[in-house]
Amino acid sequence: MAFDKFLIAPIEDGLRNDVKPWLLPDSAFEELNNAYNFRGRIKKRLGSFSVGSGLTDSALPSRLRIKLAAASGTVPLGGTISAIGQMFSVGDETLTVNTLGNPANLVSSDPALSGTFDTTTGAYVINGAGATDIYFYPARPVMGFANYEQAAINDERLYAFDQNFFYRLFATGWEAVDPTDPNAQWTGSDSQFFWSTTWRAAAGGDYVLFTTNFNTVDQLRYYDGAAWASWNPQYASLANNTIETARIIIQYRNRLLLINTVENDNGGNPVSFVNRIRYSTLNAPLNANAYREDIAGEGSFLDVPTREAIVSAIKIKNRLILFCERSTYELVYTQDETAPFTIQQINSTLGCESTFSVIPFDKVVLGIGQDGIHACTGANVERIDSKIPDEIFQIHNEDDGVFRVHGIRDYYNELTYWAMPSRAGHEKFPNTVLVFNYNNRTWARFDDSITAFGYYQNVTELTWQEIQGTWEDWVGPWNSGEQESKFRYTIAGNQQGFTFVMSRSRPANATSQQITNITIAASVVTITSINHNLTTGDWVQILNAKKTDGTLYTELNDKIFKIKRIDDDNFTIDEAPSITGTYGGNGALKLVSKVDIRTKRFNFYTPRGRGSNIQKIDFLVNKVDDSELTIDYLPSGSQISLREAGIDTQSILGTGILELSSFTTLEEAQETFWHAVYMQAQGESVQLRIYYNDSQMSTPAKALRWFEIHGILFHASPIQDI
Repeated sequence: MAFDKFLIAPIEDGLRNDVKPWLLPDSAFEELNNAYNFRGRIKKRLGSFSVGSGLTDSALPSRLRIKLAAASGTVPLGGTISAIGQMFSVGDETLTVNTLGNPANLVSSDPALSGTFDTTTGAYVINGAGATDIYFYPARPVMGFANYEQAAINDERLYAFDQNFFYRLFATGWEAVDPTDPNAQWTGSDSQFFWSTTWRAAAGGDYVLFTTNFNTVDQLRYYDGAAWASWNPQYASLANNTIETARIIIQYRNRLLLINTVENDNGGNPVSFVNRIRYSTLNAPLNANAYREDIAGEGSFLDVPTREAIVSAIKIKNRLILFCERSTYELVYTQDETAPFTIQQINSTLGCESTFSVIPFDKVVLGIGQDGIHACTGANVERIDSKIPDEIFQIHNEDDGVFRVHGIRDYYNELTYWAMPSRAGHEKFPNTVLVFNYNNRTWARFDDSITAFGYYQNVTELTWQEIQGTWEDWVGPWNSGEQESKFRYTIAGNQQGFTFVMSRSRPANATSQQITNITIAASVVTITSINHNLTTGDWVQILNAKKTDGTLYTELNDKIFKIKRIDDDNFTIDEAPSITGTYGGNGALKLVSKVDIRTKRFNFYTPRGRGSNIQKIDFLVNKVDDSELTIDYLPSGSQISLREAGIDTQSILGTGILELSSFTTLEEAQETFWHAVYMQAQGESVQLRIYYNDSQMSTPAKALRWFEIHGILFHASPIQDI
């Protein structure tokens, strides 16, 4: 029987749910999870690697941590931060807090080390450390990154915040800066993220890092490279007329602006002005009278003519855009220094709901509003998410969900990311990354737990240890831009204080969670990982878990398991092996991404009113040793798996496995080749599902590899009338 051939290449689209699956363009996808469209082909999602000193088997340097001065003492802030899940490290060994007490014994991964920790006072004792450095891990969410811009080009220091401390990234990893200094300590919640701006302290003076977490207790602060100082500008004649905090700090037209402020009134009572913009005098925001509205030639304020809050602000070219909850304005420069600014409305119906969702481009800025993803040109605001119109409504609003949305532009990978908490799981912290390829305007989803994004420039060229992998795992050329000194990476942090770099040359995710405890009861293995943010059906790889005698759990380590969620801090693993021994610590988790792709519902004969018969599909794929994908096929708009039915009835032609490794000597020398999958698919339409099955997910050699699909060639023929 003759077959018609239909080629889908180049693949020009991505995730779409604006129309029913049978109406989608041929190269669009009903689901595109943990894969994305890159330059006309479908690739597995970007992986990541841990920042820090690059110890191959340890992500400790990638975590926000405090270097302790002695083997005994009190951790900074004492009992206000003490909790189960925190940890000490001595070299590569760990001592974990898994019991509340005053004091309680720490669980040690090395029999030569022991210690106690008082979770009421913060007092600790570490025995056996010798001269090795000791670190304490607060295990708090990463709440922001800041690049403190120095005089040297492309040599900005990278800092990070959690709820309580300020950290700097050194060649050996993260270390808290002056953690015992009250001015370097914060008290915000886990939804009060940090906004930082580098600008001059005074006319002709040094540049400092201005910072706010929009918390009235912490107030406004600035950092001069040596120490933090609190800062409460006086805006009127009374001493208590001060600005306590602001949601946004931004420099514009040689003035420092404080936007959406909390100010003390004449009685010293804090009053919120959600639509207010306070601006300083020219070039000198730290002058005593810089914000005085009652002194001519100094600062003053404007209120946007709406009761909506100013949620975010960003510059596009030489214009300052103000995003309110349901409208957008521009702060216009008048060129009259006695009244330097005025306000004009750009759009009365579209605004922004998430402060840190705003992403700048050359000609537009993007932001997430309550009814769509919006692009502002400075002249108008319009939605850009017409291909995924319902996606924005998947952000849940519980636990300050809208404030947790974080976005960034990844220049090297030509993508934008928005980390968001999805309604599907109701997890507190973001568990989904919405991906937008701004070059070809395609969409995708990644599964990941990310609380904040930033930019990181490594100060030296990378080594193999720093990318935590093997030669076989690296899929980019070794002389690619990602290895160059001072290359600008996109860095991310999560709810446990881990940080990692997004990399398209890495097929697997970085280590991103700590195991606090492992318990075994009636053959059920339960893992405690505080705020793990996982849901039932997710997959994790267990790494470096040790028993109290210092030996490894060989039955668990380096294996991949599907999990079943118990609560925010605990889960069990499916098909757990038989293990014995008491957990001693050092264990960590990698999230293993579940690739799951659903194409459109294909019927090449719909215009003829005929059904479709597909018995073979060729895929043009990159050669990847030992890698494979599962190709399933669903008929006539149903969710019935013909592959599984064929296996059950022993009537299937083949296995439905797409091999990505070479079959012949010639293929071994090829970069790409065509491989076929045979099937028995008939119906009104046929939809492909491309994914890793459970067997592939549980096999590291398959689940941690990568794939690229360049084209799909269908061999089809018409069948009976629809």
